Amino acid sequence: MQTLKEQTDAKIAAGRKANPEFMKGVDAIIEEAKAFEKGSHAIKVGEKAPDFELPNAKGENVSMEALLEKGPLVITFYRGSWCPYCNLQFKALQSRLGEIQALGATLIGISPEVPDGSLTESEISKMEFTVLSDQDAKVASQYGVAWEVPEFLQEHMRVDRKLDLEKINNGNGSILPIPATFIVDSNGIVKWTYVNVDYRTRSEPEEIIEALKNLSK
Repeated sequence: MQTLKEQTDAKIAAGRKANPEFMKGVDAIIEEAKAFEKGSHAIKVGEKAPDFELPNAKGENVSMEALLEKGPLVITFYRGSWCPYCNLQFKALQSRLGEIQALGATLIGISPEVPDGSLTESEISKMEFTVLSDQDAKVASQYGVAWEVPEFLQEHMRVDRKLDLEKINNGNGSILPIPATFIVDSNGIVKWTYVNVDYRTRSEPEEIIEALKNLSK
């Protein structure tokens, strides 16, 4: 089985072949973002994770406090069900979900998407874990992973992909989360993080599982 990195690398390579100029533009944006350390203000290991209460796909509010009563949390911020890299990541996580749950952890995804019927046909909505809606990116901001998307990428989404982010995210058309994953123990303390402003790169499920194993040591 391919690792998540091998899958995302293959998608990047396909993108470079199909639209090399666009991918060069993305490379430049990512390098600029790294130069300005986008994501450097994300919460760190050892810090208290900000509490939240967000609606799930059914519109029911779910709180971090209630989730932590069951054990540790794996919190993954993602851009939306329209993002192919997010779908690859969540398929990979779904394939290891049994192991994550066997370690006593709950996996949740958080994105700005509106929690309505538009999610029912997406690949992400079919996953066997909770997906929460952070429409104004307030929680992403509290975790230090909110990113104002450069106009170059916004135009690509509007023109090339026909995506109306303002509609998808209920008015928020420019702020997306940096794809990031946090492991929070049952006391609400951050024990492991993965933050990378390059939205094409994600943490491996194996790394998450190893970090969860270390919680019990």
